[in-house]
Amino acid sequence: MNDTSSYRADALIAADIDAYLDRHRRKSLLRFITCGSVDDGKSTLIGRLLYDSKMIFEDQLAALEADSRRVGTQGQAIDFALLVDGLAAEREQGITIDVAYRFFATEKRKFIVADTPGHEQYTRNMVTGASTADLAVILIDARKGVLTQTRRHSYLAHLIGVRHIVLAVNKMDLVEYDRATFDVIVADYRAFADSIGIADFVAMPISGFVGDNITTRSENTPWYQGPTLIEHLEGVEVDAEAEQARPFRMSVQWVNRPNLDFRGFAGQIAAGVVRPGDAIRVLPSGKTSTVERIVTLDGDLPEAVAGQSVTLTLADEIDCSRGDVIAVASNPPQAADQFEASLVWMAEEAMLPGRPYWLKLGAQTVTVQVQAPKYQINVNTMEKLAAKTLELNAIGVANLSTDRPLVFEAYQENRALGGFILIDKLTNATVAAGMIHFALRRAENVHWQAIDVTREAHARLKNQAPKLLWFTGLSGAGKSTIANLVEKKLHALGRHSFLLDGDNVRHGLNKDLGFTDADRVENIRRVGEVAKLMADAGLIVLTAFISPFRAEREMVRRMLPQGEFVEIHIDTPLADAERRDVKGLYAKARRGELKHFTGIDSPYEAPENPEIRIDTTRMSAEAAAERIVDHILRDAIIWEI
Repeated sequence: MNDTSSYRADALIAADIDAYLDRHRRKSLLRFITCGSVDDGKSTLIGRLLYDSKMIFEDQLAALEADSRRVGTQGQAIDFALLVDGLAAEREQGITIDVAYRFFATEKRKFIVADTPGHEQYTRNMVTGASTADLAVILIDARKGVLTQTRRHSYLAHLIGVRHIVLAVNKMDLVEYDRATFDVIVADYRAFADSIGIADFVAMPISGFVGDNITTRSENTPWYQGPTLIEHLEGVEVDAEAEQARPFRMSVQWVNRPNLDFRGFAGQIAAGVVRPGDAIRVLPSGKTSTVERIVTLDGDLPEAVAGQSVTLTLADEIDCSRGDVIAVASNPPQAADQFEASLVWMAEEAMLPGRPYWLKLGAQTVTVQVQAPKYQINVNTMEKLAAKTLELNAIGVANLSTDRPLVFEAYQENRALGGFILIDKLTNATVAAGMIHFALRRAENVHWQAIDVTREAHARLKNQAPKLLWFTGLSGAGKSTIANLVEKKLHALGRHSFLLDGDNVRHGLNKDLGFTDADRVENIRRVGEVAKLMADAGLIVLTAFISPFRAEREMVRRMLPQGEFVEIHIDTPLADAERRDVKGLYAKARRGELKHFTGIDSPYEAPENPEIRIDTTRMSAEAAAERIVDHILRDAIIWEI
């Protein structure tokens, strides 16, 4: 902002504050992110933008003036970097700041800038900031050239759908503003950009420290004829019109019903334009109606466009709830339960294929299972590498399956309906960000076949209620012994049952699985699916598996109707189980001959609230079996024949 424009703004504020605020409110908003490797100067650049735009607070200015007397004028931007560095704030305050956001404005536009650390371990922070960005400023230290983090951040920005890229070659003052150095870096970056599909970018030589080509054109680079950074940020076109040109979509955030005479569906419009009288379709149900009103706090609107938050009322009383998507009737989005997607893994713990996670896409939340990655991306070479899992900051492609249809569009077409996060069900921590590519063809071709003989009919024929008795505990705790006794007692009582034992299943169904955490997850998933089928047949199913993870036991519980899953913790202290060591497994594990052994070098997560807990230090196997049978028969429903 130059002195003339600043004077005009000050004059307008003094003459008519309401007019100034209205003018400021009508300015367009650009969200951008600064990316790059460690010490490339991201925070210094933001500090320079804020300082030169004269938008920093008076107390910050006072501090800078004091510092400038100490270190000289050029030190101002460097000292100011400490005020905007999110990583420094994290360390000082002892808290976690995913992204440090700063707001500033010029006469032409408002800006929100996200400053994220350059360290590789903070890649997830960069993804968070880029998820809502219109533009990415990729900084490169002129002395170092294109680095791994340059490639990583560029690939992620492109993957996440950031449409505008600025290549800011920083610290040109430290290479004496050498044009040849700048040209080599731009050529290297262009070769990489072409390889990942970035068709165009704007390159500029800058110095955040000195201020070259940030807000004013530098005399030190007469060979550069392009815009300054602030000129480019003010002039770049935000793709709002393209969003409005797409078919109408709105995710329902909540159902607004303040009284019996009003029922509205509130949310932010993700794409398109909507008007009263428009024919709409609600997904995934497919019910249709027309828009009656577009309601806001300021009154009804004749139309609403992408980016606006509104409440729609419909002409018909149709089923519509949070998570549903209201779309134009003639061109609705898809709904499917199997997808291919890109994943950026953001958790310290590696991805476990087959483990159930929460998938959150807009207002939709479903249970999802991620298959083993098809491949992982090497950001340096763009090579597709074989991978069994994804570690922290890894980028890969995998298939996903959800427990019910998800309304979506490809991420490249609609970020709001194509981007999602994965959440760990036990810790509620965000573990990954994802971008949907497409629905798998089998999701469209494979449909549930209705059958006439129901699970209730199978159970009635057997004169018993189906149950799944899930025995869990350490190796050597006594799971198989007690489960075998329980089945013998049930058989003697004329009950129809079947025992799935961990060792026996690994001779057939699961003989291809090992004992890594990922294989253990898949082992339990398969057993859970088989046990569910047996319960559908009306059987009382017994399973004896270590099943060390709570997440997988909970996954199996959710496969069955409420009350059918009975978790039985065979609670034996590790020392007692190891002392028994019937199969000699603990001894091998202690000698290092048996890897991934539960209780030794692999964790066991004990049940927190099992239906039955058996303390084998106080109860014999026979007494334990008797107690379990009594529990089952007491809760069982006897069908009337």
